Amino acid sequence: MQDLTVDLGTFRRIALFGGIYSNYLSLLRAIEINRSQRVDAMFALGDFGAFGPHPDRTVEILRASGVPAIQGNYEESLATAAEDCHCGYTDPRDNAFAKISYDYTREKTAKEHKAWMGTLPSHLRLTIAGKRLLLCHGSPRKINEFLWQTTTPVAFIEKTLREYAADLIVCTHTGLQWQRFTGPGRGVVNVGALGRPANDGKTNVWFAILEERAGDVAVEFVPVDYDHARLAREMRSEGLPREFVETIEAGWWTTCLEILPAKERARGRF
Repeated sequence: MQDLTVDLGTFRRIALFGGIYSNYLSLLRAIEINRSQRVDAMFALGDFGAFGPHPDRTVEILRASGVPAIQGNYEESLATAAEDCHCGYTDPRDNAFAKISYDYTREKTAKEHKAWMGTLPSHLRLTIAGKRLLLCHGSPRKINEFLWQTTTPVAFIEKTLREYAADLIVCTHTGLQWQRFTGPGRGVVNVGALGRPANDGKTNVWFAILEERAGDVAVEFVPVDYDHARLAREMRSEGLPREFVETIEAGWWTTCLEILPAKERARGRF
């Protein structure tokens, strides 16, 4: 895995896609939205497969569209022929579903795409409004670290920013979008997930736009409506777990729940 630390340059307005989880329909819609909004660039922050059907489709779309991407834990595992997704779960039920998801994705991902995943960097750096942005998957220090809104202290954020020479850390992995600033242009933005709902009872998914505004970095979380009924039908047709399909149809998580902090879990149904 490469660690690309070269600054890619200065941007005014960018879109960032968190875990896509094989949801090629939402990815196509998000790209369409961003082309109409004339962003300077789009970036994908890893976990292109998992959870949904036909994982090769998301990779093909990203590559054909020229969207710069970094590795998530899925890409790292697939590229190295690992036995599991290294998702970071500790609960046996969560890990059982993660194994089903990873085994399906590994079987359905072409060797060519796995090789491409091995060329992706773990981090990217760029600048907006004079602020140094570090794009990563889980956190700068660990690809599968979960950074949550309610349990990530300000002291940890400031320490991480200092250690990694950044003003703003931009991540995903948790599947829930949030932001916390410790000062002007300093903090963490979790862009959420483009691949599955945010455990809020709604079927839309999310990405983030970061832009220069009044000399600072402004964050907008953008909802994406797509043909979720079609995705659910394809998931059933591929024999994916009923629990995965229910999340797409109802907007409530039925798996990956034990990793949630108490306050985040209390917002869901289960």
